[in-house]
This record gives sequence, structure tokens and C-alpha cells, in this order.
Amino acid sequence: MLPLLKIDQALQAQRGHLLPWVPVCFGLGIAGFFLSPEDPGPMTYLLICIATLIVLTQTRHLDARRLVAWGIVLTGLGFSVASFRANSVAAPVLSFRYYGPVEGRVIAIDRSSSDALRMTLDQLRLRDVAKNRTPDRIRISISSDRLFPAIGSRIGTTAHLMPPQGPAEPGGFDYRRYAWFLKLGANGYTRSPVVMLTPTDDELPVQSLRYRLSGEIQRRIPGETGALAAAIVTGDRSGVGQKTLRILRVSNLAHLLAISGLHMGLLTGFIYAALRFALCLVPPLALRLPVKKIAALSALGAASVYLALSGGNVATERAFVMVCVALGAVLLNRRAISLRTVAVAAILVLIRRPETLFSPGFQMSFAATGALVAVFGWLRDADIWLGPRWVRPIATVLISSAVAGLATAPFGAGHFNILAHYGLLANILAVPIMGLVVIPSVVLALCLTPFGLEQIGLLFLDIGLTWILTVATLVSALPNAASAVPSPGLWVLPLLSLGALFVILWQGRLRWLGTIPLCLSFAFWSAGDRPKVLISENGGLVGILGSEGRALSREKGQGYTAMHWLTGDGDTVSQVLAAKRWPALASPDFGDSEGLKRSRVGAYTLLHVVGTRSAKLLSACAADELVVSNVALDLQGDCRILQPSVLRYTGSIRLDASGTLVTAAELAGDRLWTQP
Repeated sequence: MLPLLKIDQALQAQRGHLLPWVPVCFGLGIAGFFLSPEDPGPMTYLLICIATLIVLTQTRHLDARRLVAWGIVLTGLGFSVASFRANSVAAPVLSFRYYGPVEGRVIAIDRSSSDALRMTLDQLRLRDVAKNRTPDRIRISISSDRLFPAIGSRIGTTAHLMPPQGPAEPGGFDYRRYAWFLKLGANGYTRSPVVMLTPTDDELPVQSLRYRLSGEIQRRIPGETGALAAAIVTGDRSGVGQKTLRILRVSNLAHLLAISGLHMGLLTGFIYAALRFALCLVPPLALRLPVKKIAALSALGAASVYLALSGGNVATERAFVMVCVALGAVLLNRRAISLRTVAVAAILVLIRRPETLFSPGFQMSFAATGALVAVFGWLRDADIWLGPRWVRPIATVLISSAVAGLATAPFGAGHFNILAHYGLLANILAVPIMGLVVIPSVVLALCLTPFGLEQIGLLFLDIGLTWILTVATLVSALPNAASAVPSPGLWVLPLLSLGALFVILWQGRLRWLGTIPLCLSFAFWSAGDRPKVLISENGGLVGILGSEGRALSREKGQGYTAMHWLTGDGDTVSQVLAAKRWPALASPDFGDSEGLKRSRVGAYTLLHVVGTRSAKLLSACAADELVVSNVALDLQGDCRILQPSVLRYTGSIRLDASGTLVTAAELAGDRLWTQP
């Protein structure tokens, strides 16, 4: 009984510091829903209800049983909220490849990873597709930027459409799940002209204003600087080129491009401080009015306008919620920035969009915020001196950049497979300019617009963003500015997160037990093995891991899949160079041609067939052969054949070093977003 008593005492000591654990328990329930191999049925919810009623009876106790009971209830609630959200966004998904006329209304414009202009359409009409089977929304890429459709306009074209694709490798990023929560029922492209059928309607006034503002900013500030300005002010990143995105990522300044906590915090903080200072300069007002609360309400109104103008995406919503909680604390005379504030923001975000738990934006945003609040709280409680008054702002910037960089680096490396070595230097040089020049310039330009003097603010905005782009360019050009990192295993980032949360949230010396899972997560990451063989979901590409890296069976085609595999390996070479590795792996007993590749892999002789012409060269196969093809085959023999009729159900496939075949369908399970 002594161990139980010690546990009870340890839990009781956490009273008064339990609110930050609420989103942790809630998030565990959400994770349980998404990691489940199949969608829960009525019996599952019945069991959750019964278990909740039983557990609630334990909340009347005053010992640790009460805390554990509430943890279980919150976990079950998170599971149920995630399930409700997944079912509430259900929309038709295209179940076949479609080619034909497409008509729809433009509701968003951005750029794909290939730098092509991409439109999101709703109110769709597809030829010979019933209305109840027509997707709510689709995305199509167009080959030319000559037509830049206005938001709300109705366009028509002839396009290729396909259902959202599954993971490029088993256990990888599942685009189908991402698309499900955006109600995207198909993706595609068009090489045909895009025809404007009707002009902009009045149903999307805010979105139309947003893109008109973006276009005006890019007209006034030409080049990449103007595109970056439009992205920061309106969230429209369609003008930002891939080269700019790359240098921002390599210099660890890509977070400046997304309207998130930094932008929202700087904007509201500037307006709050400026208005409060201005009101305090008028003694009659300062003595009679609650100046602090008036400034907080004004800043909250500005944040609401910024949310609307920026498009209201997930990252901006998350930032807006955090700002609302912080300013709400000011209105209630509570501490504006604390772990409780962060916890309330996380709860609201997870209730609104539980699927964001697995997104890099959510993880990096709350990792940075939680770490900053915790570290500065420890410095405050320990009464650590940061130097003379004139040194403190510099020390604060240095500490903030270092803490935020260290907190977000593992998640950035895990999701994007890149580790910026000079990110601290770049942030020290760029972030202060964002707060001191860029954000005030945006506010100044908006305030001067009614008088026709907005160019004054835009001039300073241009100067500030030019500096930031210069810093990004110089830092990204430094030797070894970044390194590629292999993808972590499935449990690495969750283990790392739980360890970090325990260190930050637990009160007392036992918090340092959280360093154990932290160290284990990095050990598992470094010791993780990448799949020996990867096979794409349509059989069009095969990758074999060798001593020089992954060898690809084709120099071109399926570029997204090839890029995903190579970056997952921590490999920076192009698909063309990776394809040149194949001859070093090929068995000398077989000749290779462009559409027929062979290689010995463990107990298998792997044969990759591309195209009907190559398929006609084969008539039989041996028992030890694993044949992969992107066309139907009719072979004599006992070999294992992975062709479209099979891959349609398995998805992408990996072959581990042990010789075990693992399919994407096995790991994804039978979920709403995986069903045809």
C-alpha cells in the first residue's frame, strides 16, 4: 500500500496546477480515435457511456481516485468529439478517375508544391455524375497563370480528376484524411483553357476583399517582397515562389510566412500597447476610464478583422483563440500569459478542430508557446537577473529565439525532414524587424488608407520584408546551412511530446523523470530503420535502399512519391540522380531496360514492369520473384504479382529488412476517409 500512498501524495501535490493537463487527456482521446484500426460502432459509444457513468462515481472522493477518474472522462470525451467531427464533415468523395467538363465556383487560390497555380472549387457540376455523388469541393491545378480568376467567379474547363491519394508509403502522411476534413472530394489538373462563366458573386465578400487586397499589395510592392507582404497581410501565398519558400525553410524563417501566433501576437500587442500609451497621455481619460481594458477590447477587435482578412485558416484560428484567451484574461484582471492560458487555448482549438492534433502547425505552435511560458516562468520564479534595463530586451529576444527554436526543431525535423543549423541566428536578425517594422507598417498603411497615404506604410513594409528576405538568403547560403533528417518512427514524436509535457507541467523534482521518454524518443529516432523496398500505390515506382541511398526505378514520373521517399530517408538528391543508383543494385544475371528493371532484394528477385510494351516481354516468372507492375499482367508461374488490381486495395507497400510485406491499407485501417 505504500507505493499507492506515495502516488496519491504526488497527485495531490499537483492541485492548483491541473488545468494544463486537461488538453493532454483530451488529446489522448483524440489520438485514440485516429489511431483506431476501424471506425467505432454503436457498441463502442455504449461502452464509453457506461464507463463514464461508472468512473464519474469516483469523482466524489477527495484522493487520487478523483483525479484519475476525471482524466479517464476527459479521454473518453476527446475520443467522442473527434468521432463527431469526423462524421459531421462527411461529404462525397470521387471513387473513380474522371476526365471531362468541370464547372464550379472559385473559393480559394494557392500554389501546389510544383509551383502551379491551384484553385479550390465548390458548387460543382460534373458530366454524368449524380449530384449526391459529386464532391463538395475539389482542387485543380492550371498550367498557366494568364487567367487569374477572381474569388467567387464561376469557371469552366476540361480537367482530369482523381480521388485523394493514400500515403506515399505505409504509415506516412495520409492525404485522404487531410482532404476528408477539408471536404475535398477530388484533386486534379487541367491543360485546357479556363473559361470565366459568370463574374464574382456577392456571396463571398470577405474572401473577395482579401484577394483584391492581396493583388493591390503585390501591385504596389513588386517581386517576391510583395508576394511575402501579401502572404503576411492576407494569408494569400499564391504569389510566393518555391525558391523563396526553400530559403525561408533552410533559414528556419518559414514560420514568418504563415499567419500564426507570432503575427497575431505582434499585431494585437502593438495595438494594445500603442492605444494604452496614447490614452495614458490624456490624463482626464487615464484617470476616469479603464484604459487597459479599452486597449484590450480594441486589440481584440483588430485580431478579429485580421482573422477575417487572412482567410481564417487553421493556423490563424489557433492564433486567434490564443489571443482571445490572453486578452480575456486582461479583461478579467488575470495574468494574460500563463500555462493556464495556453491550456485553455489548446482545449478550444481541439474542440473546434480535433484533427489538428496531428498537424505540424498545432504541434509546433503549442510547443513553442508552452516552452516560452514555462522557461520565462522559471526565470521569474527563480528571480534570475537578465542584466541592466537596456540589456533585458536583447536578452529576452535571444532567450525567446533559442527556446522557441529548440522546442520546435524536433517537430519541424519530424514533419519536414530538415534541420536548420543557423535558425537561431536568422531569427535573432529577422524576428525583431517583424515586430518593430513590419507589423507597425501594416497597421500604419491600413490607418492611412482612407486618406490615400497608405504608400507611406507600404514603403516601410517593403524595407522590413526586404531585410528579412536578405537575412534568409544570406543564412541559407552559409556552408551546411541545413541537413536532411530521416523520418521518425510512429511513436517517436508522441513519446517526445509526453516527456516534454511532463517536464513542463509537473510540479516538483519528479518532473525530471520526463527526460527519460525524451531521451528514449531521440534514441529510437536515431536507431530507426527505413524500409528496404518501397512500392507506390499504382505500381509506377519502386525504390530500393542501398549503401548509397535509395535507388529509384524511374528518372521521371510520380515526382511527389519520389520526393516523399527520398526526404523520408533524409536524402537530398533529385529523382534523376536517385534513378542512376539502380544499376549498382541490379543483378548481373538480368539486363535492364527503361521499362523493365530487376534487382535482388533478400530472398526476392524484384522485377519492376512499366508500360504495356514491357509487359509483353514477359510470359512467365519464377517462385522467388516479386513482380511489380503499373499495368495488368498475365504470367505463368508461382511468383507474387503486385499489379493495379491488387494495389487498388493495398495502397503503397513496403518490404522490411526481414522480408515482411506491409501495406498502407493495413496501417490505415477501415476508416471514413479510406473507404471508396
